[in-house]
Amino acid sequence: MIGFAYLAALAVSAGGMVVLDWRYRLAFFRRPGFSALAVLGMLVFFLAWDVVGISTGIFLRGETEFMTGVMLGPELPLEEPVFLAFLAYLTLDVAGLLNRLGRRDAA
Repeated sequence: MIGFAYLAALAVSAGGMVVLDWRYRLAFFRRPGFSALAVLGMLVFFLAWDVVGISTGIFLRGETEFMTGVMLGPELPLEEPVFLAFLAYLTLDVAGLLNRLGRRDAA
């Protein structure tokens, strides 16, 4: 069960971001199509970045008991694309928040 701790932490954190997004209409609850495209685009870009880093020997998988151990490819654990999607969504939420704050200051 401890092997799913990191994945569970990502899921709980993403759930919190969904609640904030819903409450304040920061990204997906404001512009769902754009948000989905942005997250997908960032995910593809950073996965490609990871593949290049892995193939050149720059990126290596860290050993920890908190990860599932499921590998999607050499040195590419299951948690990596989940983390990258989380990071992309977090970026959209923060940008949405800064946009809201900027509009409030301008008014």
